[in-house]
Amino acid sequence: MTKQELILRTKKYAIANARLVLSIPINIVNRNYADQLNRSSSSVGANYRAACRGKSKADFLNKLKIVEEELDETLYFMELLVELNPELKEKIDIIYKEGNELLSIIVAALNTLRGN
Repeated sequence: MTKQELILRTKKYAIANARLVLSIPINIVNRNYADQLNRSSSSVGANYRAACRGKSKADFLNKLKIVEEELDETLYFMELLVELNPELKEKIDIIYKEGNELLSIIVAALNTLRGN
C-alpha cells in the first residue's frame, strides 16, 4: 500500500466514523463516547499525514506511534458504543473491521521500522 493510498484510506475511515457518530442516539453517555470516537478517528488520518511529513526516521516513528494509539482508542470507543447500543452492532462492526486492518498495517510498519 502506498503512502497516498493509506492517506486516502485513513480519511475514508474518519468519514465513516463521523457518519456513524451522526447516527448515534443522543443521551449523556452516548454523546461523550461519540465525541471521543469522532476525535480519535479523525486524529488517525491527521497524524498519519503528519508522520509522512516527518523530519527524520525518529520523528516518523514517533508520529506513527500516535496513529497506533488513536486507532486503538477509536476501537475502544466503538466497543463501548456497541455495549450500550446493541442495535448499532452491525453498522459498527464494519467500521471496526476497517480500524483493525488499519491498526495491523500501522503495527507492521512500526515493527519494520524498529527492525522487529
